[in-house]
Amino acid sequence: MDVLVLIGRILFVVLFLGSAMGHLTQVQAMSGYARSRGVPGPSVAVPASGVLLAVGGLMVLLGVWADLGALLLLVFLVPTAVLMHPFWKETDAQARQSEMIQFNKDLSLAGASLMLFAFFAHVDELGLTITGPLFSLG
Repeated sequence: MDVLVLIGRILFVVLFLGSAMGHLTQVQAMSGYARSRGVPGPSVAVPASGVLLAVGGLMVLLGVWADLGALLLLVFLVPTAVLMHPFWKETDAQARQSEMIQFNKDLSLAGASLMLFAFFAHVDELGLTITGPLFSLG
């Protein structure tokens, strides 16, 4: 089971670590997009969210307080869904569909992050991690 959980952690964080690289290396372009979506302080929000993604993703990947890492990803995903993908504001049907898909993807990943938090904070023997959980739910 330890290896399966490790493989799952690796697969789960690929998206976040790739996105973190984009946030940290393409700040100007991503800030422009965030500005167009009404995100306050996009030139600060983009690199800050990149750090959040990188730290949370690495924590889950390496098993260093993976429960906290999962919460950090959750903290990124929920506001991102609402601020960056407000499908309800779109008037064009194709744009609305695209934003709804992205909104639902972010909410689904937020749910998975919440489940990972509960898993890491509840299971006594995680195996193949560097540290145990920071929180205890059970």
